[in-house]
Amino acid sequence: MTNYSAFELLRHAVSGRPWSRAWRNPEPKSQYDVVIVGGGGHGLATAYYLAKEFGIRNVAVLEKSHIGSGNAGRNTTIILANYLLAGSTEFYGHSQKLWDTLSSELNFNVMFSPRGQILLLNSSEDVDGAVRRSNIMLRHGIEARLLDRAAMQKLVPHLDYRPTARFPIWGGLLQPSGGTARHDAVVWGYARAASQLGVDIIQNCEVTGFLRDGGRITGVETTRGRVLSKKTAMAVAGHTSQLGEMAGLRLPIESHLLQAFVSEPLKPLLDHVIDFVSHGQFYISQSDKGGMVFGGDLDMYNSYAQRGNLPAVRDVASLAVSLMPCLGRVRLVRHWGGINDMTMDGSPIISKTPLEGLYLSGGWGYSGFKATPASGWCFSHLIARGENDRLSAPFSLDRFARGATIDEAGTGPIPRLH
Repeated sequence: MTNYSAFELLRHAVSGRPWSRAWRNPEPKSQYDVVIVGGGGHGLATAYYLAKEFGIRNVAVLEKSHIGSGNAGRNTTIILANYLLAGSTEFYGHSQKLWDTLSSELNFNVMFSPRGQILLLNSSEDVDGAVRRSNIMLRHGIEARLLDRAAMQKLVPHLDYRPTARFPIWGGLLQPSGGTARHDAVVWGYARAASQLGVDIIQNCEVTGFLRDGGRITGVETTRGRVLSKKTAMAVAGHTSQLGEMAGLRLPIESHLLQAFVSEPLKPLLDHVIDFVSHGQFYISQSDKGGMVFGGDLDMYNSYAQRGNLPAVRDVASLAVSLMPCLGRVRLVRHWGGINDMTMDGSPIISKTPLEGLYLSGGWGYSGFKATPASGWCFSHLIARGENDRLSAPFSLDRFARGATIDEAGTGPIPRLH
């Protein structure tokens, strides 16, 4: 769409004239080559790469609300690639490379900030594990640097380094290329770029059922009418199991609430993203507006809620103050919840389903936002070519039947599926 000069930006700001749309707002057509259910980062990225890389442009992205209204707008925007196991390391390493050039790729500033991500080490066992993890990262071309206690104090002086600290700090594992991006900008950038290539982005269009011809999915029923498609793709983080049930699928996924928080704005305090997983789950960074953005563990019960609760507030606040005592008098502005699709091994699914013509990207757990570019890249390949590429092959749905799970404990705690 329109690229504005500085003069044009000023003229629009003072004239009161309406801005042109960043992406088209078409009515849904009766038939598409591909229908993607879900207008978050993953669905829009898939549509963009389908159009750009494979020339498939008769594509619709269907979103029940406005784009980015689900988990894309309910996360802490952390980007990293410090995974441990084969499959995960290659996939998230590729995603990191795509993040590095995403703003220029989309011609839209996604505000990617490679400020560096540090995994705290709180015991000799943590240090031993970090040595192994860093070697694996380096082997796959991902930057990694081990930090001792003195180096940590220099980089992040506001942590509690006292010998009597609740969680003594032995050091850290730094991924210099890790960081954050602006979640809204990522969604808007992919939406605009996909729309420019001919993709229809249909908002306020909820899928209510699937159309079938025997064992084949031929389209969807929506609140805006029936839409036929040669191929249908699900990318609905948080509600994957519900949508799958509409198609008659029972998926190895449970949904859990994950809460996050933001404080009042502060002067620059924290330059890096800090992760703590030794005795719980905690992560924190400082936003461009100055707010401290942080979160903790899953609520360990099944839920589709997007609201918080006091036990989680207490738990996360306790970890925050234990690790950074200077936050003790800082006021919280708000907190929110996102719905996490958790698989039994903590790794995602990018796969065909048992129903012909139906494809699935889901089960992203803690890793959805950071995986956005690689998810779209790999899912578009699967849809266009009918088979997984090298990076996504380990994440096929049948791995659970084959016993080839990817138990990536580094992604955080994994709830037990019933």
